[in-house]
Amino acid sequence: MTNKDRKHRAVPDRHKAFDGHIVGSVFFIAIFLFYWISLNPFVDLTDPSTLGPSAGKLNRLNQLVSVCLFLGLLIYGLRHPMRSAILQPRPLIAVIFVWLLLTSALSPLPILGIKGTVLALMVTVMAHVFLLLPVNERRFAMLLGLCTLIMLAVAYFGILFLPTLSIHQAAEVREPMNAGYWRGHFPHKNSAAAAMVLSTFFGLYLMRTWSRVLGLAVVCLSVVFLVHTGGKTSTAMLPGVLVLAYLFEKAKGLRAVISIFGIASFNILTVGTAVITPLREAVTALGIDATFTNRTDIWRFAFSAIADHPFTGYGLRAFWQTEALVYSGGSIETWAVEAANGHNSYLDIALTTGIPGLVLTILWLLVWPLWNYSRLSSEKQRTPMTRLFVRMWLYMVFYACLESLFYEGGNFAWFAILFAIQGLYLQNQAVLARTTPVVMRREAYA
Repeated sequence: MTNKDRKHRAVPDRHKAFDGHIVGSVFFIAIFLFYWISLNPFVDLTDPSTLGPSAGKLNRLNQLVSVCLFLGLLIYGLRHPMRSAILQPRPLIAVIFVWLLLTSALSPLPILGIKGTVLALMVTVMAHVFLLLPVNERRFAMLLGLCTLIMLAVAYFGILFLPTLSIHQAAEVREPMNAGYWRGHFPHKNSAAAAMVLSTFFGLYLMRTWSRVLGLAVVCLSVVFLVHTGGKTSTAMLPGVLVLAYLFEKAKGLRAVISIFGIASFNILTVGTAVITPLREAVTALGIDATFTNRTDIWRFAFSAIADHPFTGYGLRAFWQTEALVYSGGSIETWAVEAANGHNSYLDIALTTGIPGLVLTILWLLVWPLWNYSRLSSEKQRTPMTRLFVRMWLYMVFYACLESLFYEGGNFAWFAILFAIQGLYLQNQAVLARTTPVVMRREAYA
C-alpha cells in the first residue's frame, strides 16, 4: 500500500472518531440536563393538583424523551468497545429485575409496577452507558463542569427572577412550613439540597482535574445554595461524608464498617425510633428531633404494612399515593396514608418488593461497589475520579436512609447512585485514557 493510499484511509477514521466524540458529548449533556434540570422545572407548589395521587407521575413528553434517550444510548452502548461492561453484575441485576417484575405482577396494580420496573431498567442502562460517553477523563471533567455550571445557573436564575417558583412559599398546599427555603428549579428543598451536595463533590473533582478556578466556583455556588435550602440533613452530611470518604480510603479495615454497618446503624437510629421507645427517648435526650420532621408516623405505618406482606411486598409503585390508599379513609387514624413515599429507601424497598427484594438491593448497591473498590490498587484508590465516585456513593446510600430514591426512574438521585457504582466498577476494570481517544480497548479505556 502506498503512502497516498494510507492517507486516504486515515481521513475517514479520524472523522469517524471525531463524530463519535461529538455524539458522546451531546448525549452526556442531554442526559445530565434531563435528570438535573428536567423538562418541567419551576413547578408551582401552590397548585392544589400537586396533592392528588397522580401528582409527580411522568407526562407524555417525559416518557417520549426518556425513550428516545434510552434508545440512543442503547445503540451507542452496543457499538462501544466496552459494551460488555454494561449491566454488570448481570446475574444479580437479572435476578433483581425479574423479582421486581414478579412482585409487580402479583400486586393489586400490576401495570403500574411493571411500568416502573421497565423505567428503572432503562435508567440503569443509561447510567451504565453514561460513563462511556466521554472519550477520556479530561473530556469527562469538561463535560461534567459545563453541565454543573448550567444546572447552577438555572437554579440561581430562578432565585433571582422567579422567586415564587424557586423559593418555598407560605401559600403552598403541601408544606407551607418550608416558606423561605430555596429550591431553585427542583420540586422540593430536600431535592435541591441533595443536588447541591453532589455538585459540591463535582466541584472538588473539577479543581483537581480541569480548572481550579471553575471548580472552586462550583463548590462555592453549591455550598451557598445548600445552606439556603434549609436542608439540615444534607448540610450536615456534606462534611460528614467527606470525612467518611477519607477514612474509607485510608483505613482498609473500616470500609465494611462505614458502608454496611454504618448504613445499618443509621437506619436503626432513624426508623428504629418509630417502633423502639427506649431508642426514641435516647435520641430525644441527645437533642435530636426523634420524629425526624414527622417521618416516624410514616415509618410506623410502613412497618405495619410490611408485616402484612413481608415476602412479596405490595409491588413497585403500588403502595404510596395510590387511590386505594389515599382514599381508603385511613387518614382518620394517621395522616401517613397521604404521604408521597416512605422517606426511607430501604424501608420502601422492603414495603414494595418484600424482604428478598431488600436483600438483593443491598447486594447490588452496597456489597457490589464495596467489592469493586477493595480490588483497586492503592494508587487508583487515590485518584480524583475514584474519590468522586466514593463520595457520591457514600452520600447517596446514607441519604437513602431519609429519602426514597431506589428504582425511581425519573430521579436524579437514583441516576447518580447508579453511575457512581458503575464508575467504581469501571475503575476496577480499566485504566483511564487520559489523553488519546483512539485507544478504546477494555483494558485501557474507561
